[in-house]
Amino acid sequence: MTFAYLLTLLLSLGAMVLLDHRFRLFFWWNPGRAAIVLAAGLVFFLAWDLFGIGLGIFYRGETTLMTGLLLAPELPVEEFFFLTFLCYLTMNAVQGAHLLLAARATRGGVDEGSDG
Repeated sequence: MTFAYLLTLLLSLGAMVLLDHRFRLFFWWNPGRAAIVLAAGLVFFLAWDLFGIGLGIFYRGETTLMTGLLLAPELPVEEFFFLTFLCYLTMNAVQGAHLLLAARATRGGVDEGSDG
């Protein structure tokens, strides 16, 4: 039993928190809304996983990189942290793209150094 995968997920989540804090993307932009969106994403994907496990579609692969701790049959604890990371990454990316597009629109859509 090792914690390599879980540690990697936690470090990745930490990086998402730092990006969020630096650019005020998700939780630092609107904490209440962010908590609701993140919770909704987690509930959706955990339900998806549980349905897949119940239907025999998803199963836990054996690897020495995981802790072996389970939240439910065939649902490793790492899945919760992976889904949290996935949702957080997606919302940071969506808000980051929104901010970039808004900044571009305020510049008039013309890049510096271009002829047009």
